[in-house]
Amino acid sequence: MDELRLDGRVVVVTGAGRGIGREIALLAAARGAAVVVNDYSGPGDGGDSNPAPEVVRDITMAGGKAVANTASIADPQGAESIIGDAINRFGRIDAVVNNAGILRDRIFHKMSAAEWRDVIDVHLNGYFLVSKAAANLFKEQGSGAYVHFTSTSGLVGNVGQANYAAAKMGIVGLSNSIALDMQRFGVRSNCIAPFAWSRMTASIPAETEAEKQRVERLKSMSADKIAPLVAFLCSDTAKDITGQIFCVRKNEIFLFSTPRPVRSMHRGDGWTIETIARELVPAFRPSFQPLQRSADVFAWDPV
Repeated sequence: MDELRLDGRVVVVTGAGRGIGREIALLAAARGAAVVVNDYSGPGDGGDSNPAPEVVRDITMAGGKAVANTASIADPQGAESIIGDAINRFGRIDAVVNNAGILRDRIFHKMSAAEWRDVIDVHLNGYFLVSKAAANLFKEQGSGAYVHFTSTSGLVGNVGQANYAAAKMGIVGLSNSIALDMQRFGVRSNCIAPFAWSRMTASIPAETEAEKQRVERLKSMSADKIAPLVAFLCSDTAKDITGQIFCVRKNEIFLFSTPRPVRSMHRGDGWTIETIARELVPAFRPSFQPLQRSADVFAWDPV
């Protein structure tokens, strides 16, 4: 098969200064795309300086095209500026990769309202704002691709991440709604749940032996493993793939199911509290989902 190219395409990657986003930006540029490298290093993000210009320099020194944007995706004007930079510098926009994120992990009963809002603002509100800024441009040109980063913290579960898990499950709903609403215009939207070691995942608490083992597994999964699936989903080859949830874990790629009914039970004269307890629950109990964490489901070593 010939090398899959992104020549002539313009790709926006948020959170592209480090980790997964950086690897996506580098690969997209290497395959011919012009890239808007967005990364925000503001108060409270833990960064010393903004790395976006460094990524742009790496791309241009390799012969590629890129521009840096340092806006916050959680700010409506900032989100608009990211798409605006794509249009002003490269004349069009073909793909939006919503990768930017933060963590404010805390066990639920100790989580503050600020920790909740901070994560929701970046992951859920930010992804909406950047996606919305590109939507009418995609509609007018009759094409476009969204790739949103979700997480098994939401799809499966993790301890101490109620804010992150809620945002990441919200992103799945956002992506599916975009896919449904925009399909008539040739626009597609998909999600990826990544396993990779990065500056963000380095903040995951590791106190118990099980948590320490999970962190060691994460350290073996490099960020560059995520980029090929993203680049593929941004290409014309993936033009008929939409509304899907993928997961990348080192050299493994998974396709996740979406919630669908698993059991039903009918009672002609309706249900009472008593018949629910006596009849419905015993019938449904074998199909109840157990409480699990991501590490319980992905319990084997990365391959």
